[in-house]
Amino acid sequence: MARRTKEDAIATRSSLIDAAEQVFCEKGVSRASLSDIAQAAGATRGAIYWHFKDKVDLFSAMMDRVTLPLERGFGELECSTCPDPVERLRAVLALVLHGVASDERTRRVFEIALYKVEYVGELIGVRDRHVAASEGFTVQLASDFELAAQVQRIVLPMTPGEAAVGLHALFDGLIRNWILSEGAFDLVKVGRVGTDAFLQGLGLSLPSAVDGVEGYSPGKLLL
Repeated sequence: MARRTKEDAIATRSSLIDAAEQVFCEKGVSRASLSDIAQAAGATRGAIYWHFKDKVDLFSAMMDRVTLPLERGFGELECSTCPDPVERLRAVLALVLHGVASDERTRRVFEIALYKVEYVGELIGVRDRHVAASEGFTVQLASDFELAAQVQRIVLPMTPGEAAVGLHALFDGLIRNWILSEGAFDLVKVGRVGTDAFLQGLGLSLPSAVDGVEGYSPGKLLL
């Protein structure tokens, strides 16, 4: 019986987070009430308070269920052992864009994080999470740009740090516009050709052409 009770509690908590995700996306975080969320979950406000301190705690639990794009990109760059820095950059960016395009929950939560919440008061910690992921991602990109220039024996037309900020802006802007336009363009394809054009514009030579996202598989990153 105790095991069943624990399983029921876990299921209830999960359903409340699912409902919060739905309501936050529809109404925005500031306009969403706990009563709205409880109704969407078929539960009571008391059930929410049993599992969460308040709406901020519920919002944080929703965010914790997913890995946002920049966090995943940062993690992939940190873990990758692919020896070619240009190939690693292309692979990581394509992998993350493919994940955003194919994972409905990640897309929805990222949409909430971008467009449906004000990062003030108790939610300032979520903003700090985004900033930390952004900074880590940019530092990793800069490291790969510096290494790529050394390997290919070229002088970049800007500093590695500036190149990292530029590619980061391209990557982040593509995801934001894809979400805002409700998937009006092929995120993976545009991301791939945009990344390659950016790298070539810096004077970097690309590895042999890879057709499609399959060439950027996670396994390849760890070779």
